[in-house]
Amino acid sequence: MNPALETLVFALRETPLQPGRTLFLGAQYHPDLPESLGYQPLKPLAEACLSAGMELTDQPAGKFTNIIFLPGKSKEETLAGYALAHDLLIPGGTFITALSNTSGASRFEKELRRATPIIASVSKNKCRAFTASNTEAWNEDILRSWQEIAQPSPISGTDFITRPGVFSASRIDPGSELLAKFLPPSLHGQVADLGAGWGYLSRIALEKSPKISAIHLFEADSRSLSCARENLPTGKAAFHWHDVTTGLPEKYDHIITNPPFHSAQSKDLDLGKAFISTAVSSLKRGGSLYLVANRQLPYEAHLSSLGLRSRPIFEDHAYKIIFSS
Repeated sequence: MNPALETLVFALRETPLQPGRTLFLGAQYHPDLPESLGYQPLKPLAEACLSAGMELTDQPAGKFTNIIFLPGKSKEETLAGYALAHDLLIPGGTFITALSNTSGASRFEKELRRATPIIASVSKNKCRAFTASNTEAWNEDILRSWQEIAQPSPISGTDFITRPGVFSASRIDPGSELLAKFLPPSLHGQVADLGAGWGYLSRIALEKSPKISAIHLFEADSRSLSCARENLPTGKAAFHWHDVTTGLPEKYDHIITNPPFHSAQSKDLDLGKAFISTAVSSLKRGGSLYLVANRQLPYEAHLSSLGLRSRPIFEDHAYKIIFSS
């Protein structure tokens, strides 16, 4: 169980929510949480919420008596969440959020305190939960700066747009940028981009390979996918809010992917292997796979175990590009 979620539940026992509608931003299921409308942009977590009987919304709107917030990892996402919570709270409403100490709980409590008084704070499970009320006027200048952070913004020097909380929100991911250089102009037919993010690789593939008839973007983060729709204004692109590890609905002539990983820890390695397993099982006969990975990750052995031949077509101190068929 998420320690920040457990701390949130503990804090709500100390300071219960008010009667009325409750919105849960970054929703995760917990049996001891009060009934709420959830917003969860990550497909696997959203599916878990739905399986537990929670009601979810694609886009938070309206007014709520209470707002619960479990932020992601980025500063911008957290501050944007604060602004959204303020905008959706009724006068006198209650806002509560929880973060781990390693995610900067103390710093973000101070950030919220800059805008409005904190009425309760509790530490547990190496996390902190803190509560504010919408009874007093919030600092308008600080709110305005947070609201600006929440808006989609361009990657510097490009026309690609991103938004807070998505992967590589402030720059083109170096691995994806490297893979894009090695995508051949011979890609054709039906192509899938696994873990497509905000659409960089897919757009480059379309620009380089005019014989692509359709490119299917599979992405677990609905926020990234909404950016991808803006970044690929073309009838050739199809967008799928989808957990790649569960498999794909069709087979494809070519698959491109920058599998998600942050280190060589076993959990991350298993996730990358799951992406590769899905890719291999989703290739048409004679199809090809192009992927980028951290240099030390042993994906070639996994490809071999799945019966697919592979060879590195580029390698440097940080990354490798692998071609498989």
